[in-house]
Amino acid sequence: MSVPFTTGVHRLAPETFAYVQGSRATGYSNAGLVCSGEEALLVDTLYTLDQTRQMLSAITKAVPATDICWVVNTHQDGDHWWGNQLVGDALIVSSTAAARRMREAGPETMEPFLAADTDPRLRAYLEAFDFSGITPTYPTITFTGEMELTVGSRTVRLIEVGPAHTEGDVIVHVPDAGVVYAGDILMFGGHGVIHSGPVGNCIRACDTILDLGAETVVPGHGPVGGKSEVIRVRDYLERVQAHATTAHQQGKSALEAAREFGFDEFSGFANAERVVLNIGAVYRELNGDGTPGMGPLLHQMVELKDTLEAGETA
Repeated sequence: MSVPFTTGVHRLAPETFAYVQGSRATGYSNAGLVCSGEEALLVDTLYTLDQTRQMLSAITKAVPATDICWVVNTHQDGDHWWGNQLVGDALIVSSTAAARRMREAGPETMEPFLAADTDPRLRAYLEAFDFSGITPTYPTITFTGEMELTVGSRTVRLIEVGPAHTEGDVIVHVPDAGVVYAGDILMFGGHGVIHSGPVGNCIRACDTILDLGAETVVPGHGPVGGKSEVIRVRDYLERVQAHATTAHQQGKSALEAAREFGFDEFSGFANAERVVLNIGAVYRELNGDGTPGMGPLLHQMVELKDTLEAGETA
């Protein structure tokens, strides 16, 4: 199935939809909707209240008389749950690990990146977003491992695959539709970001999605795809892991390793500067001591972006 990469509600299968934001830029995530009769399950809310209101309005127009009874937050990044207050009457579900981390991941964490003395290259990623008015609204039900929810007459499977992209990643499988909502385990057409790792778990999460046999996969960011796109992400992660491991053995910094990454192999991927974050995740795993931190890596990311734009990579 070919789903346009345009902002709006897109039908994937009977009573099964994706809400896509037609951009791969930071903060423009996807969501999902699974319906049965008048009941519905929403996969993720969005970064800001305005974004979430626009999504809910689009859902109301596309699928009238739908009552969102369930919300599943796939992980703790704000662009997948900061709109929860607008569906606060629903039962909100996440993994136990994600719910724990949400307590430390409210909109106040954006303040340092928007401060006047912040590197303007970093500030540019977020300054278009209005985080005002957000009241953190946390999951009311948590689980570890797997959980099944009933939406009308349909079964929806929640499968914990973290720690991977983050500590508590969950994918949402709709067996009768052959659809998986993958959260940020997957970004199609661009370099994703590994906040937690280990990278091997991210690769295994791709295999888990493939083993489910779903024909349609909704990534956390980017266009809707299928098995071939999942394999492409897995290939990318394996390439990052191998390249970073070799560079680490050679004593190179994460930024040096990123400059030498084989970008031509993934020339169609947007946001190439993010590869330094993923190499950094491999380095943290190899170092075994949590370094380098994400803060220094973010500054290296904007340095790499300047290098790439100048065409100065190895």
